[in-house]
Amino acid sequence: MESRKRAWAYCSIDAPEDENDALKKQRQQLCEYASQMEFAVIGSSSDTGRKPLWERTGFRRFVDAAVRGEVDILLVASRRCLTHSSMQMAQLQALEKECGLQVYSPLTGSMELL
Repeated sequence: MESRKRAWAYCSIDAPEDENDALKKQRQQLCEYASQMEFAVIGSSSDTGRKPLWERTGFRRFVDAAVRGEVDILLVASRRCLTHSSMQMAQLQALEKECGLQVYSPLTGSMELL
């Protein structure tokens, strides 16, 4: 029997505070999607504000788990939850290749980080 892929649910909003429970809603959406895809959610983290991707505490938790080989998939609500910077996206692509990761979103399925 093949084991389920291990997923990390990463939630992020640009606002400095989560006044409308957007992070909770994102996490719920990602967990429901993971269940449909038969992924095992082994961790989750979230960030608020506009810090660069690699300086966000929640994203760094995901990176640490990925580098340790504990994660196969990064789940995000949309590409906007990651970054608008092409340099930061290139760094994420390098991590994706180095760690054998895949990125998924409930809206688009498997995402290409181009």
